[in-house]
Amino acid sequence: MHTLTDLLIVFVSAVGVILVCDRVKIPPIVGFLLTGCLTGPHGLGLIESSENVEFLAEIGVVLLLFSIGLEFSLSELIRIKRVVFWGGGLQVLVTIVVVWALVEYALGSPESALPMGLLIALSSTAIVLKTLQDRMELESPQGQISLGILLFQDVAVIPMMLFIPLLGGTAESLYRALGILGAKSAGIFLLIFLTQRYLLPRILTVVAATRSRELFLLTAVVICFGVAWVTSSAGLSLSLGAFLAGLVLSESEYSHQTLAQMLPFKDLFTSLFFISVGMTLNVSFVMQNLPEVLAWTVGIAVLKALVCMGVVAALGYPFRTAVHVGLILAQVGEFAFVLSTVCINHKILAGDSVPLFLAFSTLSMIMTPFLIAMAPRIAEAASRAPLPQRILSGFAAPSFTKTNHGEPPLKNHVVIIGFGPVGRNLARAAKSSGVPYAVVEMNPTTVREERKRGEPIVFGDASEKTVLDHVSIRDAKVVVVSLADPSMVRRITVSVRAAAPTVYLIARTRFLSEAPHLIALGADEVIPEELETSIEIFARVLTKYLVPREDIEAMIARVRAEGYHSVEGPQVPMMQWCDLLRDLPDMEVRSFRIMAGSPIAEKTIGALGLRKNWGVTVVALRRNGEWIANPGPETALKAGDVMVVFGRTCDIRKIHPLMRALEASA
Repeated sequence: MHTLTDLLIVFVSAVGVILVCDRVKIPPIVGFLLTGCLTGPHGLGLIESSENVEFLAEIGVVLLLFSIGLEFSLSELIRIKRVVFWGGGLQVLVTIVVVWALVEYALGSPESALPMGLLIALSSTAIVLKTLQDRMELESPQGQISLGILLFQDVAVIPMMLFIPLLGGTAESLYRALGILGAKSAGIFLLIFLTQRYLLPRILTVVAATRSRELFLLTAVVICFGVAWVTSSAGLSLSLGAFLAGLVLSESEYSHQTLAQMLPFKDLFTSLFFISVGMTLNVSFVMQNLPEVLAWTVGIAVLKALVCMGVVAALGYPFRTAVHVGLILAQVGEFAFVLSTVCINHKILAGDSVPLFLAFSTLSMIMTPFLIAMAPRIAEAASRAPLPQRILSGFAAPSFTKTNHGEPPLKNHVVIIGFGPVGRNLARAAKSSGVPYAVVEMNPTTVREERKRGEPIVFGDASEKTVLDHVSIRDAKVVVVSLADPSMVRRITVSVRAAAPTVYLIARTRFLSEAPHLIALGADEVIPEELETSIEIFARVLTKYLVPREDIEAMIARVRAEGYHSVEGPQVPMMQWCDLLRDLPDMEVRSFRIMAGSPIAEKTIGALGLRKNWGVTVVALRRNGEWIANPGPETALKAGDVMVVFGRTCDIRKIHPLMRALEASA
């Protein structure tokens, strides 16, 4: 009954705090942490002991990492292995050494220096990945690098837990313990591999055949907690086992159904984890030692950010990405609280160092969502610092930033920015069609591997003019920004348009709401994934019902016209052109907006000579929300007009650079 009362207090308090946070635009994670601070034993004392909440919070961490493993895949993990082992290893080692030296000098306590280094080396997997997921940045370069480093940190917790008793003089033999752990780990990984390969597919097939949601959910829970229990029994962490369980299921065809059924439970229990972390903050201690606590919080954040920046830069990534990752991983992690308990039990940490550590660690977690939100702007400002170009562009091998030697100069080519699935498919299509292309990619490992395969790929940040110059951006015919990170797509769109005013620029975005911003920044076309996905889905559904193809195409044209209405501004209703365009496939309808200050403004349609010189007819104008149908040659164009033209596709493509050039001269 006491547990139920505690949970009721926690959830009622959380509802109120989250409502307030939502009004003032504070991330929910911060709200959960504040709820813990208020209700915990060091706050209002509504919860006298946090043990009951901590047990459920541990379930939340397990479910969080299980869901992340489901959304990840073994192939993705192998792809970022360099970041995991080299990046994660360097970050942990350098942080331990630097903190060890600083704490020994600052506190004059050699006994606490090394343990403090071990604790501070860890970042918060739960908070970082949750925040990146909410911001849809987990697939971005900074998200993938952060994930790789965090995975190494989670694995590094195990040898740390073995090493700490040795510092207290209670471990009989570190080498013997490591040997036993290594043997257990090898056995567990072999067992998991065999289960995933031979046993798990059969079990899931049998369970799915019953069509019982309850049985499927229970099976997923058994797999999640079963693997977590096995790894925990062998001395590994519960969280690592949960991630491995999700990773195993991610390779099956049932991963999406499993994720859908686990999400509500994950969100509920994960919120309890953040609340339990907030309960560790001793508010009275913080107020009594505010200058010292703030100094440690800021100092540790700066130190960790600098170490991560150096590590990411050493891996060859651009300075902007290094700064971004440094800010993402600048906090102390949840596993540090677990290790601190081990340190306290072995009397390695004592005195004021324990509440001080808990105070600045919790505060660093609270500030994490804000740091991640500010990271793009800070990284952008840092990229304009007066530093050597080699640092700003990344320490990749020089050959990575040059096209293959001996190749003819690129002209009328496609520049593909980003070599994920979209970029790869576009490159494959261009190659099979004989269209020249060049690729810009920011992952040095991908660049190295693809260059060995003969791909015309260069390394660099495509928002940098020098990188764009390497792929002859001014001589390109089309540029495609295929990245998934919205902030990077916006920056690159601005840079490409500034470097090549007349190039045809196509940008990818996930949501239709992003499209108007990209159009305003200079994109000629924006492909929203949610709109195009919906079109492909209903087209396939209607095909199954034997709806005539011409009717489906007409419906596609109408949906696209309605969907893109907010992207390119008011348009001519497309359905009246559908039949004509279907019968005349070489013809096209296109709209151009007359910008303020453009030399086109105040000119008559006849003076432009579009029909005489280019064979293109102006069929309509949209002015002040009203249509002007079939305007005559004496009609003067005004700033803000949308001019709709009709003509052969090849002719419209010819006037497009002309229109861009006129706008650029404005």
